[in-house]
Amino acid sequence: MIYKRFRIQIILRVLLLLASSVALAMLFGKEQYHVSSLIILLFILLQTVSLIFYAERTNKRLAKFLEGIRHADFAASFSDEGLGKSFEDLSLQFNQIIHEFKKNRAEKEEHFNYLLTVVQHVSIGIIVFRRDGKIDVFNNAIKKLLRVSHLRNISELAAVKDDLPHTLLHMKAGDKRLIKIFLEDELIQLSVNATEFRMRGEEYVLVSLQNIHPELEEKEIESWQRLIRVLTHEIMNSITPISSLAATVQEMLTNPETGESQIHELDKDDLESIHSAMATIESRSRGLLNFVEIYRNLTRIPKPNFRYFGVREMFDRAHDLLKPKLDKHQIRCVCKVFPEELMLLADPDLIDQVMINLLLNAVDAVKDQENPQLSITASTNLNNRITIEIADNGHGIKPDLLDKIFMPFFTSKKEGSGIGLSLSRQIMQMHKGAISVKSKPGEGTSFTLTF
Repeated sequence: MIYKRFRIQIILRVLLLLASSVALAMLFGKEQYHVSSLIILLFILLQTVSLIFYAERTNKRLAKFLEGIRHADFAASFSDEGLGKSFEDLSLQFNQIIHEFKKNRAEKEEHFNYLLTVVQHVSIGIIVFRRDGKIDVFNNAIKKLLRVSHLRNISELAAVKDDLPHTLLHMKAGDKRLIKIFLEDELIQLSVNATEFRMRGEEYVLVSLQNIHPELEEKEIESWQRLIRVLTHEIMNSITPISSLAATVQEMLTNPETGESQIHELDKDDLESIHSAMATIESRSRGLLNFVEIYRNLTRIPKPNFRYFGVREMFDRAHDLLKPKLDKHQIRCVCKVFPEELMLLADPDLIDQVMINLLLNAVDAVKDQENPQLSITASTNLNNRITIEIADNGHGIKPDLLDKIFMPFFTSKKEGSGIGLSLSRQIMQMHKGAISVKSKPGEGTSFTLTF
């Protein structure tokens, strides 16, 4: 066994090569030993080649090992028993590395299968494709939603809707779309969200599609029902007294027995009653016309004219406009802008209207409080969006009214029209923003505008 060890083998081969060289030197030049010299020379050459190949055995094994890693071929194993401890340690390290690679690849495959199972199980449609349109992954929800069985390229979605491939291919990270499609005469409204990532040096786009048509229909019906209730309530409040007074006047002007007019038989008190009734009818009719005009104004908001302006300037305009009211009720108002030079891209006229509506509501909420205070704060949130908060220390809003305050014509004030907050929400939606409210009875209310 000792002669199989690498070091002994090298020593023996070198000694044999040296002995052959000495023998060749001794026989070289003697004519009777020409054939023997030639044989020894060939033997020396063979020994040299054999020694080189034997010495390069480690390099070949290392090259084989690295080639296996490059091609992800981990089927090979290494064994160098009997060549010495250094070779046995080298083979052990090779085999351990191969084992770790096998383990990592198995874990990655398990992780991939796990994620693939999750993707296939979710009810939201998911498509992952490259920028050239080649689809890598799509789940079962996509098959059910778009009613397709196979997808290899985004261009195949043209069969669902002509411009759908173009829309998906040009979506960027964070883009959102609402797409309407008809499948077998059924309307489907898809909420589409996109994100981007890089993998193996290539750009991929992940798009999620969800049918929100049932939810939109439900919200639309709910909105119509709320609006109809408000309209019915307001109209009935005006029509009922008008109808009643008109019937009363009709009875006073008509003889109940003959059905003929008895206007000449009316005395002064009757005429005064008729005059009062007509005045009331006129007043209620004017109120009804005013209500209709307000409703028309609610649907005639001008298109925003976007431009940059300073938030501090907007605060100053609103404060100057409301200063008489603030001074009258001794209301302390604090305005803060972080940073001071914060700029906003919006329609200043429309946003001024929103600010004034919210501040007027805040003034009404705190004017009867002790130590009334308002605070207006503008800053940039973690999502790099500008937020404006209008807070007061008033009596707050009851929890059961929080979901109603943005309804058109809903108001809890005696002199309110009920369109201020509804108008403000529409303006914020036209700016691709949002308005939200937080309130605790007895502690105060805060409205937040997010742009």
